[in-house]
Amino acid sequence: MTSLASSRFIRFARRVTPWLAALLVSVAAAQSSIQVPAVLVQAKSVGTVFELDGVIQPVKQSTISAQAGGRIATLMVKAGDKVLAGQLLATIDDREAQTGVQRSQAEVAQAQAGLRNAQANFNRTRDLQGKGFVSAAALDTADAQLKGALAGRDQASAGARQSALAQGFTRVTAPFEGWVLQTQVEAGDLAVPGKPLLTLYAPLPIRAVVQVPVSRASVARSAGAVEVLLPGGAGGARWIRPTATNAVPTADPVSQTIEWRLELPAEAAKTLLPGQQVQVRFTGGQAERTVIPASAVLRRGELTAVYVVSDQSFVLKAVRLGVDHGGEGVEVVAGLMTGDRVALDPIKAGLAGAQPVIVK
Repeated sequence: MTSLASSRFIRFARRVTPWLAALLVSVAAAQSSIQVPAVLVQAKSVGTVFELDGVIQPVKQSTISAQAGGRIATLMVKAGDKVLAGQLLATIDDREAQTGVQRSQAEVAQAQAGLRNAQANFNRTRDLQGKGFVSAAALDTADAQLKGALAGRDQASAGARQSALAQGFTRVTAPFEGWVLQTQVEAGDLAVPGKPLLTLYAPLPIRAVVQVPVSRASVARSAGAVEVLLPGGAGGARWIRPTATNAVPTADPVSQTIEWRLELPAEAAKTLLPGQQVQVRFTGGQAERTVIPASAVLRRGELTAVYVVSDQSFVLKAVRLGVDHGGEGVEVVAGLMTGDRVALDPIKAGLAGAQPVIVK
């Protein structure tokens, strides 16, 4: 029984061996026939470009502060709320202000009574002086008293208006339509004049603020184009140009940077939020840079590399990339030299038996 099984296995092996050998030969031939196009690394004349990180800021933003003292009675909004111009945001305990209003109203009433008395006295004295019963000096005295009463009434009226205005300061309202960015107090906190209560901003217009190093200030000023990267939406990320640019004419003494403010079109507000970080690109004149096609770059996690031709095969080499020049290629800062040849298809170049085919 054992000899019969052995003979059958031997006959099966003799039939399969030629087929298996042919398969291995075909696989080896297929591997040896993998040809990958490779291009020469060379310097090209491209636009000088550098990118910096910027921050989105609303152009119209206000910190609403208290103008009257007292306990905060109510806080009617929170961060993220939308408010209209003139909308009530918070109230401050106005009992002291109300007392001042009542006192000033009493002073106005008292001044008006004194004015009526002085006016009547002046009229009587004028009639008597016309009939010769009193001297001209008496008329002058009555006239002076009338003018003093008029001044007292005006002073009391001004005090009443001031008291009413002080009471109005206990009602904090929105100066414009917008959104509440943050609140700095809660109901029950003590408000004093000048203490911030909340921050309000308008969604439009917005701008990107970028800090440009002083060492690159001249390049930034001579840039032919300044662009801001709009995050990807339905159409993907894209670069847009600001409607206006403005560089602050002073440098920060600590960071040695100059602030650039880039006003953005209304469409940018649909995808950008205050505080969001964006990329800002300054494009200047032409310069010689080492660039390679973007398709030649292999990215695996934190590794950025290319396959370089070496003795009719490929060797993986890590590189450090610079600015992406679009159709002109990606700038290589370190890892390659002029004259190297890189594979256009890094996936195929990593296969066993891949052979380079130099293209111009």
